[in-house]
Amino acid sequence: MALGDLMASRFAHSSVVVTNHLDECLSNREDVELYRLRDVSEVPSTSGSIVNVYGNAAATSTATATSMVYLPQTIVLCELRHDGFEDSMPTGPAESGLVSKWRPKDRMKTGMVALVLCLNISVDPPDVIKISPCARLECWIDPFSMAPPKALEAIGKALSLQYERWQPKARYKYQLDPTVEEVKKLCNTCRKFAKTERVLFHYNGHGVPKPTANGEIWLFNRSYTQYIPLPVSELDTWLKSPSIYVFDCSAAGNIVNAFIELTDASASSGAAKDCILLAACEAHETLPQSVEFPADVFTSCLTTPIQMALRWFCKRSLLRESLDYLLIDKIPGRPNDRKTLLGELNWIFTAVTDTIAWNVLPRDLFQRLFRQDLLVASLFRNFLLAERIMRSANCSPISYPMLPPTHQHHMWYDCDAILRQFVPIPPQDNDIIAYNMFMIPYYAQHRDAWDMAAEICLSQLPSLVDDSSAEFQPSPFFTEQLTAFEVWLDHGSEHKKPPEQLPIVLQVLLSQCHRFRALVLLGRFLDMGPWAVDLALSVGIFPYVLKLLQTTTPELRQILVFIWTKILALDKSCQVDLVKDGGHIYFIRFLDSMEAFPEQRAMAAFVLAVIVDGHKRGQEACIEAGLLEVCLRHLQASTPNDAQSEPLFLQWLCLCLGKLWEDFLEAQIVGFQAGAAVILASLLSEPQPEVRATAVFALGTLLDVGVEPLGDDADEECDDDEKLRAEISIIKNLSSVVSDGSPLVRAEVAVGLARFAFGHNKHLKSVAASCWKSQPSSGLSTLPLAHLSRTASGYSSPNPYIPQGGIITSQIAPLLRIGGDSTSIVRDGRVSTSGPLATAGIMHGSPLSDNSSQHSDSGASNDAVSNGIINLARDQPLDSSFYVECIFAMCALAKDPSPRVSRLGRRVLSIIGIEQVVAKPIRHSSAAVRLSEPSSSAGPRLSVLPRSSSWFDMNGGHLPMAFRTPPVSPPRASYLAGLRRVSSLDFRNLLSSPDSGLADPLLGYSGASGQTEQSLLPRSTMYNWSCGHFSKPLLTASDDGEELIAKREAKEKSALDLIAKCQHYSVSKLNNQIASWDTKFEVGTRTMLLQPFSPVVIAADENERIRIWNYEEPTLLNSFDNHDFPDKGISKLCLINELDDSLLLVASGDGSVRIWRDYKQRGHQKLVTAFSSIPVRGPATRNVNAVVDWQQQSGCLFTSGEISSIKVWDLDKEQLVHSIPSSSDSSTSALAACQVHGGQLAAGFVDGYVRIYDTRTTEMVVCTARPHVQRVVGIGFQPGLDPTKFLDIRNQSEAYLTIDAHRGSLTALAVHRHAPIIASGSAKQLIKVFSLEGEQLGTIRYHPTFMAQKIGPVNCLAFHPYQVLLAAGAADPFVTLYADDSNPSR
Repeated sequence: MALGDLMASRFAHSSVVVTNHLDECLSNREDVELYRLRDVSEVPSTSGSIVNVYGNAAATSTATATSMVYLPQTIVLCELRHDGFEDSMPTGPAESGLVSKWRPKDRMKTGMVALVLCLNISVDPPDVIKISPCARLECWIDPFSMAPPKALEAIGKALSLQYERWQPKARYKYQLDPTVEEVKKLCNTCRKFAKTERVLFHYNGHGVPKPTANGEIWLFNRSYTQYIPLPVSELDTWLKSPSIYVFDCSAAGNIVNAFIELTDASASSGAAKDCILLAACEAHETLPQSVEFPADVFTSCLTTPIQMALRWFCKRSLLRESLDYLLIDKIPGRPNDRKTLLGELNWIFTAVTDTIAWNVLPRDLFQRLFRQDLLVASLFRNFLLAERIMRSANCSPISYPMLPPTHQHHMWYDCDAILRQFVPIPPQDNDIIAYNMFMIPYYAQHRDAWDMAAEICLSQLPSLVDDSSAEFQPSPFFTEQLTAFEVWLDHGSEHKKPPEQLPIVLQVLLSQCHRFRALVLLGRFLDMGPWAVDLALSVGIFPYVLKLLQTTTPELRQILVFIWTKILALDKSCQVDLVKDGGHIYFIRFLDSMEAFPEQRAMAAFVLAVIVDGHKRGQEACIEAGLLEVCLRHLQASTPNDAQSEPLFLQWLCLCLGKLWEDFLEAQIVGFQAGAAVILASLLSEPQPEVRATAVFALGTLLDVGVEPLGDDADEECDDDEKLRAEISIIKNLSSVVSDGSPLVRAEVAVGLARFAFGHNKHLKSVAASCWKSQPSSGLSTLPLAHLSRTASGYSSPNPYIPQGGIITSQIAPLLRIGGDSTSIVRDGRVSTSGPLATAGIMHGSPLSDNSSQHSDSGASNDAVSNGIINLARDQPLDSSFYVECIFAMCALAKDPSPRVSRLGRRVLSIIGIEQVVAKPIRHSSAAVRLSEPSSSAGPRLSVLPRSSSWFDMNGGHLPMAFRTPPVSPPRASYLAGLRRVSSLDFRNLLSSPDSGLADPLLGYSGASGQTEQSLLPRSTMYNWSCGHFSKPLLTASDDGEELIAKREAKEKSALDLIAKCQHYSVSKLNNQIASWDTKFEVGTRTMLLQPFSPVVIAADENERIRIWNYEEPTLLNSFDNHDFPDKGISKLCLINELDDSLLLVASGDGSVRIWRDYKQRGHQKLVTAFSSIPVRGPATRNVNAVVDWQQQSGCLFTSGEISSIKVWDLDKEQLVHSIPSSSDSSTSALAACQVHGGQLAAGFVDGYVRIYDTRTTEMVVCTARPHVQRVVGIGFQPGLDPTKFLDIRNQSEAYLTIDAHRGSLTALAVHRHAPIIASGSAKQLIKVFSLEGEQLGTIRYHPTFMAQKIGPVNCLAFHPYQVLLAAGAADPFVTLYADDSNPSR
């Protein structure tokens, strides 16, 4: 039967404008009253009125408004949680730098410095011929300006002071013109005091011959009459590793070459050395002697880089004519004071050299040379300057490890020639501001360079020297570099060259005037992805942002929290540094600040969650700082279901709490005492699944699994009774969301129940044993534990999981493993015949039970379980009925439609000793079914396992396992007493067989030694999954938004055009067969649908096999199983988001709903979500003949069946929002949702009643009619048809139109969404098409097949949503498409 509802027709046509206003302003109750008035005053209840109504629809404005009603903007199931929940295991931040290699493996420090100067002043070496005039300065001292001994001493002290500027904490020792013995003593002393720290050895050989080709350096004898060679191997033996060598002499490359050979030999023998060498020139080169340079130009570059760089640069600058070189030695300020000229130059120089190294060197080499040791980093920065300066004198400094050439890098850009050509002469009146304004345009135009920055700074030098009160004007270098970085952020990406300004941004963080802008730009960069965070950490950003947490500047708080969010989303090892430096307090204060936005406070909660994640010291520090109280206070302040409450903030407050007390008993006690369980339970009704799931996570981690609930050594601070009451409350709350619509929530429930099962293992096993014993001994008996009296715990309630009468049956037996202190059922590897499980299944000691044994000598187990009532040796902490309720909740999870949740549920059952052994049903051919027992045996087949009753009905269990034996009939009650007994030993042998056809070995069983019991618990993935949110870009929108909008607009335009054609379409006949498809279904087609915007038909059979076919090609696009245990049949296929990327909703007869994406791509279909729309309270499942319909306008799924209510599921919230009493004693047989007005639906019942509901009203029921006395087969909105009658909602007492459709039984009905046509099918292979006036437009007869064999009855019919196209499926494997004569056959 079907309902032809004129209400929808008039809503959509003659009354459409009024309807829109009513939806906005009035309740639906007012709608009903209004239309009743219209029934009296405007439209007569006759068939002629239908013609008038459709005549009114011809108006353009009305038709347009009508069409727009059918194009809902609601989109559901497109959130992050729907992207691969079933397929992927989310991973959180890296545990300890595994993702990022930014953190140096070993921080080093240079503790000792040995300076060896062989100058032999006034005596030239025999192999050196000096020019005249030649370079003479050593450490900026003229050795000939004083007596040679005094000059030598002065130079030694000066060199020591120059090094001390870079490493003031090191100890310095020097030897002047030494002998070999003195150098040996010096080296040994340095190594002794340095211990494992690095030793620097500096050698100046300007007064001795060049090193030999074998790498020998020269020293003196005691009388200075001979040069004594010292092999580099001897030097290496004395200094050992780690060490760094600086050789300032001609032909220094010989030393490097010899050392490389020595290192290679050591590496081949397995002894790795950590040695670094810096040499002034190649093996064939001589040091420059030009008077332009000092004699120790290499040492000057390494130890006094600013002075050396400016002297060299000034001779090439525009300022060379006007600047006195002596002023360079008088540069005011200190190198570490960035507000002075010297500090600014040093700051810029550091930024430039770091940038060059960062952009040129490999990442690991950059880390080693520029981030591991402060002195080494300074020397290598200065080494880059030495290369630039000395290469201009045809001398090439070298190093080990070898560096690529950097002397021509654009950051050194020499703008002198360009300035001469394009820039006028600078002002001569020392007008610094004018000069800066004169230079900045060029500076911004060209790539920022050290030369330009130095020139701008030097232009201020005369005025600053002459006037001590003159104010220093900072260089625009950093401002322009930040601008360049900002330009890169606007156009750069992961696939382009990284921004070269990143090291400069790092340096800018040191300046207060640039800090805020630099942090904002850095935050934008980090938001580009984990790769950007890794780059920033590799360049050395971490210590800077860690130190910034000590600042109290308010404007920096938000951006600092964002930056730390991005860092910790990549690498959680930073948690140790944060706690060590007290950084957690910064984030707790921010979290408690009401000035920040909820999204920003959510980031602070995320940072704190990472800090306490698996970090005991972090948990303790945050508890001491009051984090728990702060989180609970803000959770309490949030109003339940308040749209203003930021879900992300609530989500991370819950996750932070869960991680704070996870496996931390002291924090759990504090949480119990603070009422955390009650506060979190209030969030279980939140509309966002993520909030509900994280609340369940926090509740689950609040359960302690480390100690027995009533153990003798329980914590004295926590009262046992209080703890038990809190645990009862938590488990009751978890049980209330076992049937939540989101698998995210249900997975967390399973994890929480697993923790409870671990802590109450013995008692749950005993109760499970009692439940199990009652079944084989009494056949179909009532569970004995449903009505136990109240115990000391104070808990007593009816058990919602036990079905009426307590009948529990199944076709496949579980394994129940029971172990306890005083019970023993298994003896000598066999099941004891006197045990309560002797006839029920197989038992052995659970690996999770504390004291279970397979070889106990005790045989008194019968006393523990008597007449189904538990009599434990010691009192149970909780009521037995409570434990039964928990066990049934676990069973519900093990039967879950979501594969991941069902796997978790089975693992929970394994903890309490219930091991499911299940068979996967085999898809038999029709011949195989006829050869076996009758069709009633089409459930799961058994193989070698004993058939027995089970309180876990495997019809809904969905546990994967293949069996090869022929099918057998399911067990009956009379068979229960004679079930075969199988020993656990035999069963283990069976499991060990690779060809046994069984699933995984006993879940939870582990033969591996050393594995802790708690490690067997299933772990939550909610935290790791939630962390993924912060790894994605948060500041920019997705790039595919415009493309999606364009696709939707195209579909909307196409839909509007097609709707207009349908509404004005006059059909004469609809019997032109345009396509036919052999689905190869063995039992015919159960249901199907046509895609709205592509020539695709989707069909499903009784075995829940789904096939997708392109009827224009024709091609089979995809074929897949809805799930692995299809024993309920598919009741409905619906398209969700049909105007966007559509999803396929598949509803099964037992109420299970599964939603698929990418279902048209062969082998690439993905399960988006799955849930049971009709939760069954109890361990057994049954086919409730579910009927469903989807309403895109409201985003609601309506479900009913052989139950007393209609369930309304909001798929956006993934939550049951209404349970409408059906007001009928009979079950629902047909259901249709109005596609025009959200919340309206019609239901047909087995007793012939039809009721129309509106969820927007208080009463829900809009009208009731009984147009039939028999079962309602089909029902439909706008326009619709009862197979025999139209029903006018305005006149409920009588039918609007009656049609005698078929003489035989009606089997299928289809109502076109827009065209005024209806199709019905019968068991006599007939399809009839009617107009809304009742006129029969045609009859479609199934013609005989090629072999003249008659086919079965019509099973299903489906119209195309926007075209006059009808698809028909029958009991044979063919699906046929029909159109009018204007459509060509395919």
